[in-house]
Amino acid sequence: MNSENTQVVLVDDDPAMLRILSVWLKKAGYQVQTFSDPREALTSIEELPPDFLITDWEMPHMNGLELCHRVRELKLSHYIYTIFLTVKSTPTEMIEGLEIGADDFLSKPIQQGELLARVRAGARIIDLERRLGQLARTDYLTGLMTQRVFYEAIAKEWARVERNRSPLSCVMMDIDFFKKVNDVHGHPSGDAVLRAVAGLFHKNTRAVDVPCRYGGEEFCILLPETTEEQAARWADRIRRELAAIEVRADNKLIQVTGSFGVAARGDDTDRPETLVDQADQALLCAKQTGRDRVVRFQDIRAGGGARCAVGGPQALLADLTARQVMSPLADCLSEKDTIGQAAEFLLRRRVNSTCVVDAEGRLAGIVSEKDLLTAMVSLDNWRQPIRDVLKTSVITYDADTPVETIYQFLCRVSIRRVVVVSDGRPVGTISRGTILRLFRNLVAAADADGRQDGESPLESRKRLVESSRQLAAISRDFLAEVEHASEPTALEVAGRAAQMQGLLNDMLACSPAAPASDVVATTNDSWQESAAE
Repeated sequence: MNSENTQVVLVDDDPAMLRILSVWLKKAGYQVQTFSDPREALTSIEELPPDFLITDWEMPHMNGLELCHRVRELKLSHYIYTIFLTVKSTPTEMIEGLEIGADDFLSKPIQQGELLARVRAGARIIDLERRLGQLARTDYLTGLMTQRVFYEAIAKEWARVERNRSPLSCVMMDIDFFKKVNDVHGHPSGDAVLRAVAGLFHKNTRAVDVPCRYGGEEFCILLPETTEEQAARWADRIRRELAAIEVRADNKLIQVTGSFGVAARGDDTDRPETLVDQADQALLCAKQTGRDRVVRFQDIRAGGGARCAVGGPQALLADLTARQVMSPLADCLSEKDTIGQAAEFLLRRRVNSTCVVDAEGRLAGIVSEKDLLTAMVSLDNWRQPIRDVLKTSVITYDADTPVETIYQFLCRVSIRRVVVVSDGRPVGTISRGTILRLFRNLVAAADADGRQDGESPLESRKRLVESSRQLAAISRDFLAEVEHASEPTALEVAGRAAQMQGLLNDMLACSPAAPASDVVATTNDSWQESAAE
């Protein structure tokens, strides 16, 4: 720690002592403030915390112990190293001082050499503490704040903004197709790109701004005293600078772009997390509408320039719930079933995992082929209950959850399937394949031209009903064959499936302009009629 930048507060009711100590410290290069009244010193410390507090023990109005205690109660930006000047030297008195928050003691009469040596020793401790704190507060790769420190900073700024009613904006930024950079050029090249992006934020932010690496290739910047319009202009300048950067890695030049979401605190922004979430929603919109752009949250809310729903999953999945899209669960295992029974269940149904329920029918977990294999350390385990091997950490969604929520989750994680529950009971599953099939059917419905020339909506509906009845009849016949006759051959199964697929295509062709909710509802009604008959 450089003594020229080290701030020292001296507190003593003896003017002569204050003058002598101040001269010694100033000659050594320290910046010194002196106070004869501890109350004035406390006010100054709260407004501008020093690095050192050197205080007498016995003083009128407030003694050194109380001053030290009050300082330790303050929420300051950094730790203050405190040294007591005292004639007290008994173990009891020393313990009392240490317990209250003192770091060191100087016995009177004070010697110049000892004073400066103890201050230098304290400076080494302060320097180490601040370096460790800096490492904990910043991301090692980019030098930006971590997400945890960002939320600490935004909480403090939020309190100030609520008092002053001043503007506050948040910008979320994501590097476009960053995974491709890592996959093609390697992680060292990806790290170089991250450092280059962080360099832009270091260069283009003010002292009051709070930039952080939010996670992976995502960054978040808090901009105090900045409206949403001003923040959007700032973000667009960063976007243009980023697009012009060339990062050299392995004798190759890498160019990347970024997507930005901008939000500002409004009257309905109830907490800091809401502001960040709004910026994140705007970022998601920027990515869905082509990337390499800046989207403002107010534009989304007003339905203005950034219409994310056009051509995006929001439009395709509008008004759909998990109940309408899920693959229904025909059967489940009980947690009382054995590993052998579970293996037979999975093998007969040609699935690799299934839900397990408790005695009341509520979801207890999931068991997979891998779980069964891992448990088979001996043949005796074949009779072991599956409750001993099932996985209880299951991702579930209520049946009334919007499908768009599940779609976004499956796009972001490696999990392939989620369980749909109603009152805690598993009723279906939704996988990536489930949603892909939904998209395929929606495309078929949108592209089909099944309505004949001059055909009225009523006639088209009649064709839809007829196709549905045929599908139900084929399903009933096939079910009867499977239940009461011999096991069907692969050719028979393929033939029945082809018939059903053709009828499904006919049904979709009868509703070329139907929204997603209508297409799904019609299909579900047909299957429900089939089950009722």
